[in-house]
Amino acid sequence: MAALTPAQHRANHGSADTRSRDADGMAIASFVLGLIGLLLFNVVFGPLALVLGALALVRGTARRGRALLGLTLGAADLILLAVAIATSHGTLLQLGG
Repeated sequence: MAALTPAQHRANHGSADTRSRDADGMAIASFVLGLIGLLLFNVVFGPLALVLGALALVRGTARRGRALLGLTLGAADLILLAVAIATSHGTLLQLGG
């Protein structure tokens, strides 16, 4: 077995660290988008929160709780949208007349 040079060692470990940081970023983004989606553009932010939360979990994020909250909030966004459409024809807030 050949010994790794320092550059190869950094390249191998750097990619794992980068993937972990990317997964952590996805978990945080999922949480934030799910939270924002409760108030604004839930038709867009809900699915984005679901996808990012699932990707973060698959990639092994250290922020598992944040990713799970993002999934939960993303699902809540879509449930809120379905309820809004079913009960008030898609409008939660009517301004004016």
